[in-house]
Order: sequence, then structure tokens, then C-alpha cells
Amino acid sequence: MTTHAPAPPDTSRAAVAAVDLVKVYGSGDTAVRALDGVSVGFGRAAFTAIMGPSGSGKSTLMHCLAGLDTATSGTVLLGGTILSGRSDRTLTRVRRERVGFVFQSFNLLPQLTAAQNITLPLDLAGRQPDRELFAHLVGVLGLGDRLGHRPSELSGGQQQRVAMARALVSRPEVVFADEPTGNLDSRSGAEVLGILRNSVRDLGQTVVMVTHDPVAAAYADRVVLLADGRIAGEIDDPDQGSVTDALRDLAAGA
Repeated sequence: MTTHAPAPPDTSRAAVAAVDLVKVYGSGDTAVRALDGVSVGFGRAAFTAIMGPSGSGKSTLMHCLAGLDTATSGTVLLGGTILSGRSDRTLTRVRRERVGFVFQSFNLLPQLTAAQNITLPLDLAGRQPDRELFAHLVGVLGLGDRLGHRPSELSGGQQQRVAMARALVSRPEVVFADEPTGNLDSRSGAEVLGILRNSVRDLGQTVVMVTHDPVAAAYADRVVLLADGRIAGEIDDPDQGSVTDALRDLAAGA
């Protein structure tokens, strides 16, 4: 385990990267600089956690990387594609075809079955699911006897597993996970994090996760630390103790 200052991002090798990213909300005296010149890359087939104190800009960074929000200035690259300055229509297509999402609130459509929720992004894109991958994910996630159930008939952990299958079934370039264990008990949370970890190992998936939980961050290969809208450091091979210490130092202004 090592903690160090971040190196400049190698955008040619990153699955997704930000270069000199600035995001300002509001204007004049009420303007808030949520991101202040952030440059960071996220490697392919790796699990990276983004952490920092409340208001550090971690969710804003994820939203800009995923094309859910637009930066005030700077550049976001998904693979070799520059997302900055693209139209809403183009960003919608990128999110649908190249990115997967796992949210704290699951974001399942209540009128659809688990199977229909899983394939929804592919259906919207006019693509057929890879049946072998679909079957693999259903098996790994333990959803075989739940595919005909609607979200209201599933536990929170089961709903999140459906959301994870939905995120992974399209083989996205990056899966963005925003506090994916926030609404789960510790056992279900550990299952979800283990599945994300295994998707990197077994499927070569790239995962970028925002979390406030040092236990969750310890599942990652790397932790990127933010404070006051800036990159404050990185932790390689994190464990719960190293993450807790780093967050304590950030909170103390060290």
C-alpha cells in the first residue's frame, strides 16, 4: 500500500480521463467552484474509488466523466473520444451505448420485470443482448429465480444486483457506481462490492466508484482523493486503515 501525489493522466491508455476540468455552479458572488482544474485518468480493467470529504467534488467529477453533466472548461475523454462540447443528443447516445451505471437508488423501472430492466439499455439502443453473457451474469448474481419479478417484489440487495446486471450486460467501456452500497445492509453491500471486484477480474471491466465508505474503497485497486475540487492524492492497493487515515488527514487540512 502506497499513498502518493497523482501523476499526470496518460489519456492514450485511460478508459476515461479528465484534463484541467473546471465546473462552476452559479455566478458572481454566489458561484461555487466544484471542480478546480482536475486532471486524472482511470485505467482500463481496473477498479478505482473516488473519495473525499463532503463537498469535495467527487460526485461532480463522476457526473462529468459519465456525460451526465457538462464541465465549465477542460476536457473529458472516454477512450479516444472527446465528450466535452458534445450535444445532449450525442451524450445520451454515449451513455446508452458505451457506459454503465449503478446508483444508490437502483433506478429500476417499477413496471418492468427484472429481466426487462436488465436488457432495457440494449432495447433502447436497438441491440440484442449477448445471451451467453446474460446467462453468466444472471448466474453469478443469483437472479435465476427472480427474472420474472418486478422491483417491488425484490429485496434491496436483489434490486441492486439487477441494476448491476443491467450495467454490465452491454459490455460498457466503463461502469460508474455512485454510492452503490448506500441503501444496503452490510452483507448485501459486501456482495455488491465483491461482484464489482470480480467483474474487473473476470470480465476485464473498468469500474469507477464514488463512495464515502473506507470499507467499500478497500475493494478497489486504487483510491483517488479529492478535496476542495482538486486532486489531493492517490492510494494504491488501499485497505480500510490507509483510507481512513487519508480521509482524516484531509479533514484536518493536512
